[in-house]
Amino acid sequence: MLNLFLPNEYVKDIHQIDPLVLKEKGIKGIITDLDNTLVAWDVREATDEVKDWLLKMKAHDIKVTILSNNNEERVKYFCEPLATPYCYRAKKPLKKAFKQATKEMGLSKKEVAVVGDQVLTDVLGGNRSGLYTILVVPIVQTDAAITKFNRKIERRILKSMRRKGKINWEE
Repeated sequence: MLNLFLPNEYVKDIHQIDPLVLKEKGIKGIITDLDNTLVAWDVREATDEVKDWLLKMKAHDIKVTILSNNNEERVKYFCEPLATPYCYRAKKPLKKAFKQATKEMGLSKKEVAVVGDQVLTDVLGGNRSGLYTILVVPIVQTDAAITKFNRKIERRILKSMRRKGKINWEE
């Protein structure tokens, strides 16, 4: 049961995700979270660094879809200028949006990685959907109200995994 919360990989931020390494693993697409993964939850537009990261993925033929539990206005405002496919109100960790994004990219489960900052939504949803999961450190330590609650549970899960030797990184 605890393994559903365990990411395949843990990195500091999206910029440590190397498209060549992904390709070696057979990954051809990324489903990424938006808030606190690509930009801080209260930042409305993509930074130049995020734009560069998306261009780098595209240059290596890695498709990217943004999957967010946030509302349409927030996600659309961020994604449309980037010409990046997206899904809002995704209801992560439910599998439906992960399956739909994988299908729309025209890829199999083995070819898709999920990138996100939350164990309870991104990692759990990705693992339940049979996808490769990459946990990133949240960009900022502040969160929206619902996420604050999730973080408390997440810290307990990570602490338990650390005690059992399943993870070796620091909080």
